[in-house]
Amino acid sequence: RPDRKDLPPVNFAKEFCQFHNETNFDKVEGLGFLPVPGTKPILPLIPAACGAKVNQENKVSVATMTNPGYPVPKTWANYIDYDVTELRLSPKNNFQFTLADLNPKMDLLMLNYPHNPSGQTVTIEWWRMICDYCEMHNIRIFNDAAYAKLAFGYHDTLADIATEFPNLSWAESYSSSKLGCNFTGWRVGAIVGSEDFINDIATIKGNIDSGLFAPAAVGVLAAIRYEKEAIKQYCLTFQDRQAWLSEALLKRGMKLAINPQATFFNIWKLPRVAFGQTIISAEHFNLLMIQKGGLVGVHFDPYIRYAVVADILQADFQSAVETAFDEAKVAY
Repeated sequence: RPDRKDLPPVNFAKEFCQFHNETNFDKVEGLGFLPVPGTKPILPLIPAACGAKVNQENKVSVATMTNPGYPVPKTWANYIDYDVTELRLSPKNNFQFTLADLNPKMDLLMLNYPHNPSGQTVTIEWWRMICDYCEMHNIRIFNDAAYAKLAFGYHDTLADIATEFPNLSWAESYSSSKLGCNFTGWRVGAIVGSEDFINDIATIKGNIDSGLFAPAAVGVLAAIRYEKEAIKQYCLTFQDRQAWLSEALLKRGMKLAINPQATFFNIWKLPRVAFGQTIISAEHFNLLMIQKGGLVGVHFDPYIRYAVVADILQADFQSAVETAFDEAKVAY
């Protein structure tokens, strides 16, 4: 405001990224910050920002967490004809890939922790292992940390660890749409990372969009400045809902693929039988639950994902869930 010379300038991207991290970014050199209109629109920009890093005769080699996972990174990589590898994620490795799954010649890791759909998180030690490997082999890391503030188990951000690796090229994004009870309309976010990677992303972004919606950014700043406890309470609310649903479904024969440590998602192994029918796919099971039980999930074959965004702790909602799975009589 021109009439308030005493007001300090606002760096939305830096303040929003700082809100998600313990590390004091003022004490770290070589960082870049970038405001973005949400996470989904910028996912295709990340591999594009790596194009100049490799010989133009070769495809950009990208590893993704899309099986099971949020499909957009793989979808865009296929659109633009990148070389895509889906990292191995399953109950056997607790939805945490290992160094054995990585190729030292790849260009980019596109990660998603806390993970959608499993709700898995990772530790400081795990991040250090990945960062060390990628720094050694000149591999860039991008992490979609949209659910960072909805972690009720252990969780450390990439940014808190990557700053320990001065030669690592990395970036991590955060989304305002996950700050509360699914504020999906708040299409505002930000990225922090090593200056080289952020500058490359900014170059691509400058040719793609015209910036974010400023009034929404003002609302987000108000939320993170004055409603920190409310945001924390949303996380605890989701934790309570997750606990109730897990107990209710486990009692009725369902098997968790993994116990969620974050997000409002939970992922289940696919039953062999439900409603007296042999289940042939996750989509088949999902449609049966919709038609016969009135419960809607998302099929990630061979898993089914449920969400607890709605208030399932209401008695009538609980009764509906219990009745649906009582009637399903699932078996494995």
